Amino acid sequence: MRGWSFPVGRFFGVEVRIHAFFLLLLAVAIGFGSVAGEVGGRTVTLWFLLFFAVVVRQCAQALAAVWFDLDLRGVLLLPTGGLMTYATPEATKRAAEPAIERRMALVGPLASIGFGLFLAAVVLTAAPGINLLEKPWIAPSHLLRAMVWLNLLLGVLNLLPVFPLDGAHLFRRAIAGAAGEGKGEPEAANSAASFGGGPSHWIALALVIAGLLLGNMWLTIMGAFVLLGAQMERRSAIAGNDSSDPVLMRDVMLTQFSTLSASDTLEDALQRAIHTLQDVFPVVRGGNLVGAVSRQNIVEALATSGNSYVQGVMTRSLQTVLPDDSLVKTLPRIRGAQGEHLVPVMEGERIVGIITPQNLSQSMDLLIQSRRLRRTEDE
Repeated sequence: MRGWSFPVGRFFGVEVRIHAFFLLLLAVAIGFGSVAGEVGGRTVTLWFLLFFAVVVRQCAQALAAVWFDLDLRGVLLLPTGGLMTYATPEATKRAAEPAIERRMALVGPLASIGFGLFLAAVVLTAAPGINLLEKPWIAPSHLLRAMVWLNLLLGVLNLLPVFPLDGAHLFRRAIAGAAGEGKGEPEAANSAASFGGGPSHWIALALVIAGLLLGNMWLTIMGAFVLLGAQMERRSAIAGNDSSDPVLMRDVMLTQFSTLSASDTLEDALQRAIHTLQDVFPVVRGGNLVGAVSRQNIVEALATSGNSYVQGVMTRSLQTVLPDDSLVKTLPRIRGAQGEHLVPVMEGERIVGIITPQNLSQSMDLLIQSRRLRRTEDE
């Protein structure tokens, strides 16, 4: 999801990004509002109210992260809530502990519902003539009522067991535990994995249909976003939960790649980059891996400082992995490290493959199709 987002600033050392779906939501809302004859300013205000509701719940989760001693690295704001990344592998591992994961998952929905009830009390006190139960609950023509219901529905929506909602983290381990009763470990893992890939789609479709039947454009768009998240969960389940056929680094790594020498000039490196689709390059010295440099870093260095050597702009801090390392167990460690735009796969002192965010997504899609075809043939 990070690839579809843009940064808005850094607050208390935490990078905050907004998902592009927020802007799409604004454009669609303005379009629907124009068709319905709504005032454009009210439609934009309603969008800001949703954005504010998301910010409130994410602030609550950020405070909870501080309480649980989780060093935050970044927050990605989504129309349904948000996703957090952590600054160190230790914090990422601690956040995945069942007790902390459940508590963190509860903070968001409780914050949204609590804030919604607080706003309801304020509205009823300041303007007792407003009927908060009157429909439509969320509409540009009734901003005070919409402000209350946006927070309440955001909290209830996040209790659904669908990725990327909090309910998926809240109920996933309970489902996996129930699936494991009377089954072997591989079967239990597969049952838990199917929980994210099958029912998630039906729940998301139910949200879309409910939004269409009720004439609630916001609910329809939220359902569409959840459907996108359910598709990502299916990929994640195949990557990490199928213990009978786990995904290893050798399954998704690029084996045909170019390297640069630390003594190469930036102009020479740029010429090499022109003739390849590779975005990030391992940097070697005498056959040993010493760093990595991206195409963008090369261009920026040439534009600002002129021609120099690759070793002056390369990233030296890299997390290396082995070909037989599990993808799902290794990713949290990689995400908490610097230089995560390139992950070298090593056999001894020799680099045998690389993994980048771009190739990982493509490789996972192809791997899913390959395993699906193989299972069909076996049946």
